[in-house]
Order: sequence, then structure tokens, then C-alpha cells
Amino acid sequence: MKFNILYILILVFATACQPQQALNTEDNPSDNKLKVAVFKGNGAGAVSVIETIEALRIDTGIWAVPISAAEIQNGELDKFDAIIIPGGSGSKQLNNLGEKGADILRDFIKVKGKGAVGICAGAYFLSSTAGYPNLQLVSAVHLDRAHYNRGRGLIEFALTETGEEVFPELKNHSLFLQYYDGPVLAHSDSVDGDYQELATFVSDIHPDDFAPTNITPGKTFFLNQEVGNGRVFITAGHPESTPGMRWMVPRMIRWVCNSQAIDYNPKWIKPEINDSAIIFNKALKKYEKAIFWELFSQDSKEQVQALDNLYALRSRPAVRWSIGLLRSHNSQTRKRAAIFLKDTEYSDALPDLKAAFKLEDDVEVKLIIKETIDFLENN
Repeated sequence: MKFNILYILILVFATACQPQQALNTEDNPSDNKLKVAVFKGNGAGAVSVIETIEALRIDTGIWAVPISAAEIQNGELDKFDAIIIPGGSGSKQLNNLGEKGADILRDFIKVKGKGAVGICAGAYFLSSTAGYPNLQLVSAVHLDRAHYNRGRGLIEFALTETGEEVFPELKNHSLFLQYYDGPVLAHSDSVDGDYQELATFVSDIHPDDFAPTNITPGKTFFLNQEVGNGRVFITAGHPESTPGMRWMVPRMIRWVCNSQAIDYNPKWIKPEINDSAIIFNKALKKYEKAIFWELFSQDSKEQVQALDNLYALRSRPAVRWSIGLLRSHNSQTRKRAAIFLKDTEYSDALPDLKAAFKLEDDVEVKLIIKETIDFLENN
């Protein structure tokens, strides 16, 4: 038995010392890769930018980097095939881009025939809602603006037949995505063109009766549209933040770039891991925060139970809360944190996992951390 453990350790260390190719991080991408810019200006949520780029790295045919408003103004956007406007605040992102930057972005899509994906705030940004700052590109308006901050959580949606053509892997599944105050979209009669509806809301989102009932069900959740010479794809939810669904982001990019869809590793395609909506009302938010404080317990069993409870809630902030627990004094806490990061596909934690692996002295935990690293690093 001692010999077996020693042998495993030798293998782990030997593998760890081998140079590993990080996912899609080369400085000079080859010409055959799709080049994608992710807007990082004021109004773009820092976490949303990170998670969007990490989701794009699932596709080894995509090279993705952040881009600022100043870089767009300086002509850097011309080097890219598509841009993603991530979560955050659509109006603040447009304010940061400025009128000249907005003109450049419209020209990038409508005239130069490039692609754009809007995620949540990016959906507000690319829509044509009267009286709201937006780029007026797609023929969609946001309904019930008075309750734009309608809630967050894991919500249910359904693909249309057209949506199933884009995401055939999701046919015959109940479908859920993380959601955070995303727009409720509908067709506009006052805007040229007509979008394709790819998915609709199923969940009725009105926690604590803040928003009216029956606003979201049946309304547009995903859409795409040809705009001038270019293409636009919009999602009201956050696939980049949803384990088992992150691969949808590079698929969206391939659609707006008019590039053939490719198959992804089945380990990333896991719609079945979610089976019910979890919408955070005031009581659930209070419970989530109470569990957060339990992460500071000196009792490893309590810490592990707290992580289990947070995972059951599909708490998205907990993904980042778990990273510090890789540095716990308790070996079982470190082990559970590594498993949590694997289950939530949080590849941005790879530097933390590698640091933890280097210092880990518990054989079992070291193997679990290595397993998580391998899972997140290899497509």
C-alpha cells in the first residue's frame, strides 16, 4: 500500500512538471482562428469579462482577448472577427464607448460584416428600446423597464425549433441558465429587420412580488439577426456562468462569424446537472449570506457542509468564495474546494489550483487537485 501511494505521488509530480499548453492563450494566434474581442470598458463587469473569455477557450479554434474603448477608438477592433459585449451595465458601457466608438462598432457590424454577441447587459446594449441608451442594431425592445432589476438565480428557458438547429445537443432536455436582471425582449414594429427567436423564458421571474407576474414566460430569451452585412446574437442569461452550458458562448461566436459549428468535448455539455429553477428572493439571499459566514468556521465539517449547501443553491458568487478555501488549514476543506471548482468549471482558478497543488502535502487532496487541474486545462 505504501509503495502504491509513493508510486502515485511520483506520477503526479512527474506529470505536473511537464510543460502544459494553457487553453488558447498564445499572443499571436494563427490566421485560421476566429479572433474575438471582449469589451472591458467601464460598465463591463470584471467577472463577466473573465468568465466570457474562459468560456471561449473551450473552443480551440477561437482566440479571445479583452478590448478597451480607447483601443476601439484607435482602430484595434479591425483585427477581430467579432466582439462580445458582456454582462454589467449596458448604458454605462455605451457611455464609455462614446458616440464615436458607437459609430465604429456599428460600422464594424453593418458595413464590415463582422459579428457581435450581447450577454445580459450586452443584450440591452445591442437592442433598440426607445428612451434607453443602446446601439439600435437588432429589432428587439426591452419590456417592463420599470422592473429591469427583476432578480437573479438559475432560471428555466426553452429552445425554439430554430434554436435547436443552433444547439442540437440540447434537444429533449429541460434547460436552465444563470440569470441576473437580463432583458425581457420582444419584436419591435418600428425597427427595420426581424430577428429569429431561438429561445424563450419559461420561468416567471418576480421574487418577493417586486415585478409583475406573467411578464417573462414566453418572451424572447435568445435571438439572432443579420444586421446589414454582419450578424448579432443576444442572450438574456449567462451561459458563460453556467456549468454544463459555457460551450454555448463559442457556439454563438461561430454563428455570428458565419463559421461552421464544431463538436465540443461532451464533458462540457451537461444540461442534465440542473433540474429546477432557483430564483433568489430576499429570504434565499439572506440564507446564502449566512452560509458565506460558515466558510470561516474552524470546523472542517461545517465548511464542507457550507460548500455543499452553496452548490445546491447554484450560488454563483460561491464559485469565487471557494477559491480561498484551497488555502485552508483543513485538508478536507481543501479537497471539497477543489471538487467545487471542478464541478463549476471555474477555469479562472487554475493559477490558484496550481499553487495549491505545489504546496499540498496530503496525498489524497493532491490527487484531487491534480484531477481538477487536468479537467479544467484540457479540452
